[in-house]
Amino acid sequence: MPRTAIVTGAARGIGAATAQRLAADGSAVAVLDLDESQCRGTVAGITDAGGRALAVGADVADAASVERAVARVAGELGSPTILVNNAGIIRDNLLFKMTEEDWDAVMSVHLRGAFLMSRAVQQHQVRAGWGRIVNLSSTSALGNRGQANYAAAKAGMQGFTKTLALELGRYGITANAVAPGFIVTDMTRATAERIGVSFEDFVTARTAEVPVQRAGYPEDIAAAVSFFCSEESGFVSGQVLYVAGGPRA
Repeated sequence: MPRTAIVTGAARGIGAATAQRLAADGSAVAVLDLDESQCRGTVAGITDAGGRALAVGADVADAASVERAVARVAGELGSPTILVNNAGIIRDNLLFKMTEEDWDAVMSVHLRGAFLMSRAVQQHQVRAGWGRIVNLSSTSALGNRGQANYAAAKAGMQGFTKTLALELGRYGITANAVAPGFIVTDMTRATAERIGVSFEDFVTARTAEVPVQRAGYPEDIAAAVSFFCSEESGFVSGQVLYVAGGPRA
């Protein structure tokens, strides 16, 4: 049965790879990001491969923007029953240097965004009697120097996921989280720039810490998300899957 999926933060990186994977799995996919024009590359990749996709600009931290976006998806692609809350930002700094604005910005996009998107989409899922919500956490949820805001937000995503699983399970809706380790993306490139090392050296150093001795790529995360969005995963809910090449790399 064809499904409609929404992937937030899907203009690039993990979100783009996830949108493309879900489209390959047979879903129509709404590619949602803050700047709609930045979504067109992901949409083109999907449509060129024969899939259906829609670029949607929305601020996931703004309730009115979220409601408009979800209504548009429902009208143009079909009622969304799959949601991947991937949108995220980093504002890294040591605690004594971290500003309130940096704390609030990270909490707003990750936690408020996931809450608003899930609240809007669950209405469609409940009516359908079927749904999949996948939230992106991180190994940083276990603690990471210079990321008090990001670590707290990603740990919060795990508690949010488990609560959704308890509340929504009776309606045929599952909620799970994927926690990536070191993944080669624009976000990790920004981290290398912040600490003043070349990205190549940064990747080499981080890869040495990974038990499977390679960096992760967006497609690795997309594969895990694909499972949680599948029909076969219906008896798996409230789980956190670390996709890190090891326990917490």
